[in-house]
Amino acid sequence: MKRALVTGATGFVGWHVARLLRERGVEVRALSRSGSVVELDVDVVQGDLRDASAVGRAMVGCSHVFHVAADYRLWTAEPEEMYASNVEGTRNVMTAVRKAGVERVVYCSTVGAVGMRAGMIADEASPVSVADMKGHYKRSKFLAEVVALEAAKEGVPVVVVNPTTPVGDHDFKPTPTGKVIVDFLEGKIPAYIDTGLNYVDVADVAMGHLLAAERGRVGERYILGGENLTLKGMLDRLAAVSGLKAPTVEIPYAVAYGAAWASTLWAKVTGKHPGIPLDGVRYAHIKMWVSQAKAERELGYQATAVDGALRRAVEWFRGRA
Repeated sequence: MKRALVTGATGFVGWHVARLLRERGVEVRALSRSGSVVELDVDVVQGDLRDASAVGRAMVGCSHVFHVAADYRLWTAEPEEMYASNVEGTRNVMTAVRKAGVERVVYCSTVGAVGMRAGMIADEASPVSVADMKGHYKRSKFLAEVVALEAAKEGVPVVVVNPTTPVGDHDFKPTPTGKVIVDFLEGKIPAYIDTGLNYVDVADVAMGHLLAAERGRVGERYILGGENLTLKGMLDRLAAVSGLKAPTVEIPYAVAYGAAWASTLWAKVTGKHPGIPLDGVRYAHIKMWVSQAKAERELGYQATAVDGALRRAVEWFRGRA
């Protein structure tokens, strides 16, 4: 691999993918609306995923594409913008790949597009449909994954990866999970609800992208996960690495849902982001626990304990405060 295009290199996961590629001596080109990628020596093509011509220009001369960019928000006043970026942007990437003759494209989906049921450990084969997707983010990413997998059936050399919940440094915006860490550090999480996620070091996710490019089977999807933890368990670990106290009060789901419903309703009135997005609470209705055994078996993927990633996240967010 001599030159690779990374979409989303100014974001959390994309930045780590770009950094890992550079560490391996790969020339990196980034498609970016901002025109710069902090701390990394990469060639930047200014443009937007929704602009097919910009995507095509950025791809010229690249043997590999890592399509990581996404509109990742749990609430938006303009959902059509999210679909334009996530679904139509992915369609633009797949069209450009066909024209450019790229050797391999890795599409970064989300574990939210995997079938989830209460009390089960999900994997890539878990039954799922668009009707299971709650909220615009999950729905748009599911539809974008459909675009990628349909392209694979038509001969596009695309492999799909489904990261779980990445944590670590350089979470710029931050992501919704990064916001939880920031809120914890600022003493804004006095309680928790009984839910759970699979948390993973973002550095492991970046490595998973490269392994998918090297060893992944075209048209297949691979969960890039780490540890299945309850929210309480994650906050306890966050407390251990930060030196702060973890919350000890559990809030009933119905109370959290009511607060989120009111917060999101007020957001529709004001146009401002809700303090408690309703979709975030909806996602928490079941524990989103998964197995990454397929990625371990087929890609040689290995996940580390999430504690180190939480420590790096704490240090990075504190350094920016």
